[in-house]
Amino acid sequence: MTDGALSHLRVLDLSRVLAGPWAGQTLADLGADVIKVERPGSGDDTRGWGPPYLKDRDGEDTHEAAYYLAANRGKRSVTIDITSPDGQALVRELAAQSDILIENYKVGALARYGLGYEDIRAINPRIIYCSITGFGQDGPLAALPGYDFIIQAMGGLMSITGERDDLPGGGPQKLGIAFADLMTGMYATVAILAALAHRDVSGSGQYIDMALLDVQVASMSNMNLNYLTSGRVPVRHGNAHANIVPYQVFHAQDVPFVIAAGNDGQFAKLATVVGRPELAVDARFATNAGRVRHRDVLIPLLEGLFREHPAQHWIAALGAAGVPSGPINDIAQALEHPQVRHRGMRIDLPHPQAGSVPLVASPFKLSATPVRYRRPPPLLGEHTREILTQRLGRHTAEIEALYERGVI
Repeated sequence: MTDGALSHLRVLDLSRVLAGPWAGQTLADLGADVIKVERPGSGDDTRGWGPPYLKDRDGEDTHEAAYYLAANRGKRSVTIDITSPDGQALVRELAAQSDILIENYKVGALARYGLGYEDIRAINPRIIYCSITGFGQDGPLAALPGYDFIIQAMGGLMSITGERDDLPGGGPQKLGIAFADLMTGMYATVAILAALAHRDVSGSGQYIDMALLDVQVASMSNMNLNYLTSGRVPVRHGNAHANIVPYQVFHAQDVPFVIAAGNDGQFAKLATVVGRPELAVDARFATNAGRVRHRDVLIPLLEGLFREHPAQHWIAALGAAGVPSGPINDIAQALEHPQVRHRGMRIDLPHPQAGSVPLVASPFKLSATPVRYRRPPPLLGEHTREILTQRLGRHTAEIEALYERGVI
């Protein structure tokens, strides 16, 4: 099989939890050799963020939390105490051989250990050094730790997520996943690849300053522009859309389902499906702008019609007419969906404790350099001896001495 697109690259991943590890896993999926540096004895915080935990061959919990497994496949784990001079020396040696370094320590923390960007650049001018923090390397909040929940709140996401305040259950909501962390991981990956492209031309590496709050604010996308162009602060619309109607959850006779009629032609088809073709030529509803302005009239009318039949009836009829619609699946239903199964989004990799570990595949589909799943999420320190021997040329006696001193 063809090597991955990034198989020529080495990554030193000093990050923990989600944003940094997500970027590291993405690079590993694309073929990079990613070494995950962890704290001896405990490792990445998310190893303990359970239950649930991966079960071993006897059905007992391992120490591998599902949260950790989600963001660390394809990597090799080495345990190093970076607070010790010997540990710092090991990290510098690994960084000297690496193309990319990812870290998410507090601002200035690694510099105190001689592992900041300037320290590493002095020994490896080609390094791409990516720092991920909550608020960035400068500004009034730079020194504070940043957590996804706080960032969703501060960055405006919770203000537009959740049911309207005048309806039951109204109020701000966070997303069900760590959106700011995941988006920052993906933005960090893009920035790293851009820096690598620049290095191909210039020969020089560079520093990348990624902030969760920056990413969250940028990710507000059209909502930012709704405010900037109108001066009106966007509000929560629940499962409806601020700018498109009908584009929301509707309740059928049995269960709710989703319609996303994104243009006037699709609305005309929808009107025909529900037996009310005259709605498409009604001056109030003929255009999306009119439907947005008159949503309080149109939506109750449609809701009454949709309650006449089960959801699958409407999904089938709307689909046949070319109107986007679909069921609201839970995670199990989503993973078992025929399209998801056809696309190979569920994978299983061999695992030393469990026999195999279930994972969700990368969405990347590259024709010449397909994603390869070479390793499961590593056990804590699973590759310490291997890396110190093969990459750093340490002999057995030296490695044993490092273990005895608690350096690794």
